[in-house]
Amino acid sequence: MPKVHIVDPKVERKARKIQIPDISLNRYRTKLEREIERYGKAAMLEILDDMLLIREFETMLNVIKVEGVYEGIEYDHKGPAHLSLGQEAAAVGQAFLLTIDDHILGSHRSHGEILAKGMSAIHKLDDDALTYIMENYMDGECLKNIEKHSSGSVKDLATDFLVYGALAEIFGRKAGFNRGLGGSMHAFFTPFGIFPNNAIVGGSADIAAGAALFKKVNRQSGIVIANIGDASMGCGPTWEAMNFAGMGQYSSLWDEEFRGGLPIIFNFMNNFYGMGGQTAGETMAYDVLARVGAGVNADAMHAERVDGYNPLAVVDAIRRKRKIIEDGSGPVLLETVTYRYSGHSPSDASSYRLKEEVSLWQEQDPIEWYAEELITLKLLTRKGLEKKREGIRDITARACRLAADVDISPRIEPEFIDTVMFSNQRREKMDDRKAEVLIPLEDNPRVQAIAKKSRAGIVDGKPVSKNKVVQYRDAIFEAVIHRFYEDPTMVAYGEENRDWGGAFACYRGLTEALPYHRLFNSPISEAAIVGTAVGYGLEGGRALVELMYCDFLGRAGDEVFNQLSKWQGMSGGLLEMPVVLRVSVGSKYGAQHSQDWTTLVNHIPGLKVVFPATPYDAKGMLNTALAGTDPVIFFESQRLYDIGELFEKEVPTGYYEVPFGPPAKRRDGADMTLITIGATLYRALEAADTLAEKHNINCDVFDCRSINPLDYDPLVESIRKTGRVVVSSDACERGSAAQMIAANLGQLAFDYLDAPPVVVGSRNWITPAAEIEESFFPQPEWIIDAIHERIVPLPGHTLSTNQTLGEMSRRNRDGV
Repeated sequence: MPKVHIVDPKVERKARKIQIPDISLNRYRTKLEREIERYGKAAMLEILDDMLLIREFETMLNVIKVEGVYEGIEYDHKGPAHLSLGQEAAAVGQAFLLTIDDHILGSHRSHGEILAKGMSAIHKLDDDALTYIMENYMDGECLKNIEKHSSGSVKDLATDFLVYGALAEIFGRKAGFNRGLGGSMHAFFTPFGIFPNNAIVGGSADIAAGAALFKKVNRQSGIVIANIGDASMGCGPTWEAMNFAGMGQYSSLWDEEFRGGLPIIFNFMNNFYGMGGQTAGETMAYDVLARVGAGVNADAMHAERVDGYNPLAVVDAIRRKRKIIEDGSGPVLLETVTYRYSGHSPSDASSYRLKEEVSLWQEQDPIEWYAEELITLKLLTRKGLEKKREGIRDITARACRLAADVDISPRIEPEFIDTVMFSNQRREKMDDRKAEVLIPLEDNPRVQAIAKKSRAGIVDGKPVSKNKVVQYRDAIFEAVIHRFYEDPTMVAYGEENRDWGGAFACYRGLTEALPYHRLFNSPISEAAIVGTAVGYGLEGGRALVELMYCDFLGRAGDEVFNQLSKWQGMSGGLLEMPVVLRVSVGSKYGAQHSQDWTTLVNHIPGLKVVFPATPYDAKGMLNTALAGTDPVIFFESQRLYDIGELFEKEVPTGYYEVPFGPPAKRRDGADMTLITIGATLYRALEAADTLAEKHNINCDVFDCRSINPLDYDPLVESIRKTGRVVVSSDACERGSAAQMIAANLGQLAFDYLDAPPVVVGSRNWITPAAEIEESFFPQPEWIIDAIHERIVPLPGHTLSTNQTLGEMSRRNRDGV
């Protein structure tokens, strides 16, 4: 919506043609002698060494999986092993020029990329740097297991460290690079620039884009490479990520020093198969993957197909593409042609392809070809080649023997996982530099406007009108702008975040305060919004992102359920995830814009889930979220954006935090406990008023503003007093968070209950039109009817709904 961009009908309706740039295929023609002059003989031999290491490592895993024994070492590996036999040149060629400031993220088939990038780092770092990394990573635990069994130079020790750490991780060992909690498909080692690999096809695409965003926004050196398979081109998040990485605003709206697309290469490792589906010719529309770049931007993403069977061709491509990125012309699409000899996994018999096809590729094996080239140029003898193979077998066998020995390499105690699901740290800022803002805070027009409002919602016993009171949306704004002025890494983006001020006016006043690189509008790409936030957080930045409606969570399902929630745990506690996802819960907008999906995210381990219902809590809890290091799903009800503070004395002007966990007690009573989630609080209070006035039943009313974590002690203490409890929320009743709370209380407070806990939720329907919403969302009379039917008869009460147990059975029987 930037007003500087005029959409001119004269231009947009004009007849014309689009010119698509040429896309090169396998253009590399440089002789090996020229590369020796450029990089030196030693480097050319290191390329062979690294390919041989990957080949032997993957061969070892294959033999272990299929036969259970390698070089006399017996081991039953129960986990996965997606092997890259045949793809060694692609990995080594890519890593050759990369430094530890260049970060790679990969797929489920990334053992080779881990070893290649690791060896590239070992070749480049001096002994002191390598020693420091090994001694300080996980307090030296991985190093201690390998150093007594290693001999030779520091680089030899580092090689043993790399191979053992990766294999121990694959075998689920405590000394593995991620405490054994990442495993084969998720292993990483950030000190060498090896960032998380991903078991979800295409899962690294938007996360890598977020990592590149971090580098751009925070002026960090290096590039990011997303190593994803050819099949990932069929995944929506991959397309979203490529578009996000090349958004026009980078070149037209961001300040001059930030101009240009994100510093990222989307490297599609094209082995021609996704599981058993052949991509080109069967499951994809393209014939050549690289042509897809033409659909993203006018530069066709500088797309190119490179021969991944020639490591030097890949080196050349990375060198050229890096220059494009450093010139500010990213992103880049690279299709690296390669082939996997083994099946998708060792259990895959490759019945979907001919043995003759595999043989054709093996006849052109990249390691054998490259070794012959070196022998021809007298850089290597056949005896020297065999000696290299023997040495690498020794390295691999040593790592296998140590990783397979449970006495040397024990597994974690299962309860350790408890301690790494959340980092539970508090950080005012993720970097110590000064935050970049456009104006002093006190000069902000919205700050000045809020200063003229009443911070109390009730004055002299009367509610303050919504135009004169500090509203829920103002409280959100105050928490957000405070953190922006404190944390220089913090960025916020989503739909309509800039200029418009957010769809619900929470961000009005931010545009005047913040440069484009800290607050910007994203595409309507929910997967990319959340996925890039994950990558930004993994790199060490704080991201505040927004989904306009709760109903759009489904479009970011993998990113919320498998990425945002899991990386702290899968890292063994080595990574943090300072990401807050704001989600608004609608009403009045029908079946696809009015749903409360707190239950979905609450079910996923690794997420903190909150739903403040008051301005005081909205500001305090958002302050808590934005000072933390854990992923928080921050729900907000659109019903509440206009309200003032009705429970606390006022919304304080200064900074304060509301802790996650304890429910807020909104009213005292001795006869009944009412527990609510979200905006249902206010209807429960109406029900409590009626119960007190007409039936002399006084209620404890609790607001479960924090759904996970949730401290049940205050709720149990209330039930100890009242003996009766009703739980209500706007989520559909079946399987809801309200049901979870009621079920837990049925056990925790069993000895004190005079009747089973009762749940009053929305009907298990689609959300109907606004005109009949009251028949869908819980109303005060529903709560009273449920109490009358299921807890205690209310003399003189006239039912307005059917809340009987028979009706409950009928609804479940009919699935509604």
